[in-house]
Amino acid sequence: MDLREIMRQRSFAVAGDTENPQKYAAKIKQGLLEHGYTVYAVGKELASFNDIAGEIDIIDLCINPARGLALMRECKKPCKCVVIQPGAESDELLAFLDEKGQPYVQGCLLVGLSVYAKDKR
Repeated sequence: MDLREIMRQRSFAVAGDTENPQKYAAKIKQGLLEHGYTVYAVGKELASFNDIAGEIDIIDLCINPARGLALMRECKKPCKCVVIQPGAESDELLAFLDEKGQPYVQGCLLVGLSVYAKDKR
């Protein structure tokens, strides 16, 4: 999957500090909401991806790599792709995703929003 295809999805789970407007996770969450995507916030609002009642198309990791790895290890919810924001990557996380056969992209959803987002409303 690339950013163009990712931005065609409907449901995103953003992991990170989505409550502090200065943090990238909050900017990503807000941008997705403004374009009409369904967004779930994990980290400050929900403790786990498993707490999400609905389906998740994309998981966005905008969080400390160790915390992102822990969240992915406990995640039982399927998703189409994981986006790993700059600074959220680690060799351990990438190895875990490869081992599980989980598709992922290292990139920025803010770029995806500015270039490929379509109003989903």
